[in-house]
Amino acid sequence: MTKATILVADDDAAIRTVLNQALSRAGYEVRITSNATTLWRWISAGEGDLVITDVVMPDENAFDLLPRIRRMRPELPVLVMSAQNTFMTAIKASESGAYDYLPKPFDLTEMIGIVGRALAEPKKKTTQSIDDAGEGMPLVGRSTAMQEIYRVLARLMQTDLTLMITGESGTGKELVARALHDYGKRRNGPFVAINMAAIPRDLIESELFGHEKGAFTGAQNRSTGRFEQAEGGTLFLDEIGDMPMDAQTRLLRVLQQGEYTTVGGRTAIKTDVRIVAATNKDLKILINQGLFREDLYYRLNVVPLRLPALRDRAEDVPDLVRHFVRQAVEEGLDPKRFDQPALDLLKAYPWPGNVRELENVVRRVMALYPQDAISGEIIENELRTESAETGISHDVGNSAPLTIGGAVEENMRRYFSEFGEELPPSGLYQRVIDEVEYPLILAALTATRGNQIRAADLLGLNRNTLRKKIRELGVTVYRSPRPN
Repeated sequence: MTKATILVADDDAAIRTVLNQALSRAGYEVRITSNATTLWRWISAGEGDLVITDVVMPDENAFDLLPRIRRMRPELPVLVMSAQNTFMTAIKASESGAYDYLPKPFDLTEMIGIVGRALAEPKKKTTQSIDDAGEGMPLVGRSTAMQEIYRVLARLMQTDLTLMITGESGTGKELVARALHDYGKRRNGPFVAINMAAIPRDLIESELFGHEKGAFTGAQNRSTGRFEQAEGGTLFLDEIGDMPMDAQTRLLRVLQQGEYTTVGGRTAIKTDVRIVAATNKDLKILINQGLFREDLYYRLNVVPLRLPALRDRAEDVPDLVRHFVRQAVEEGLDPKRFDQPALDLLKAYPWPGNVRELENVVRRVMALYPQDAISGEIIENELRTESAETGISHDVGNSAPLTIGGAVEENMRRYFSEFGEELPPSGLYQRVIDEVEYPLILAALTATRGNQIRAADLLGLNRNTLRKKIRELGVTVYRSPRPN
């Protein structure tokens, strides 16, 4: 069997050497160049079975080259590498027809696996052009955790697969849903959002499916529902865990049959919408409690996407601060600069309210303080106030860190206070164990750079047990850059 030939283009000599060695060991013929001109000459001559190229080349940007490759050789898979690890880089790679996007630094084993899959798959022609809407990124952050989010979203842009977004409140679930719509195949259709927790339970079915005149007391006219409003676009079902069982049954029927009836209506209405659901609750616990349909869960959870808490991607805080400062200036506030001690304090804070809380702090500081430079002292005072308001103990002065036991105790005290004089639902022990298990396994995998054998040893678990828990909990393995 003839070896597949891989064309590699990168102006970094170290990257070229590493790729050459890895691909050669994997059994491929490799041709290496440091510029786009030579790469294009090879491609136009019909050479190569797959291309691996950096975005920024000395003579041409890969995003300018990709449309020409698509026109001349639409069957040729192209893997794009980039150190500019932004959401827009991933989206441009996807829209320009790249097979996949690899943020630098990347895992060589993963890269070899992607090459193998690309060569084995039937070749498809992509006609979607690049959207040169600028670099106004809807999602911000260059952390390893966010890179995986970008890659998943880029792969989903040209599909209609149902997505289930999970994560704590304030992590940006609706922002992700909007990005998927605005840069996806349904961008010309409407984006309609509905928050299940914000609508009276007896009105949810009417809100979703609409109602006929006289369907119930007060229904004086026919009303369109969110499914009808979202026709041809995306319907975002936020806080899906708060949907009552009757509405869940009707939603399941829509997902199964692709049609629905209005409340009080008899005629089935065909629907063409993409469903994106989101929740900050553990739906598996709700299933065990009989509060959520298991069959609906699997219909919605076609592609699961868990958003990391801000404390798990603290390195993104400076980028987020700059992003919120730019937004505030555009809205009329005076420009401010956050000095390094201020940024360090913001990175160290646990942010129970996640990105939304950080945005509020940035805007408040910009509005209340006349100084051009926001100092560490200002941020220290604000974060002390923030801690007092949220009821979370955090010594901004950088004293001894809170222990795991102390953090659990703080969390439990706040959790019980939410129920006032009542008690939370039964099964609390297992819920706490389940919530602790996910971040524990994620932290071990991150620390071992995704090496499951080392992570299992670190945790004291059997490797098969760890694999089973990764599947059950939906843990995304974030591969950190290797140390120099």
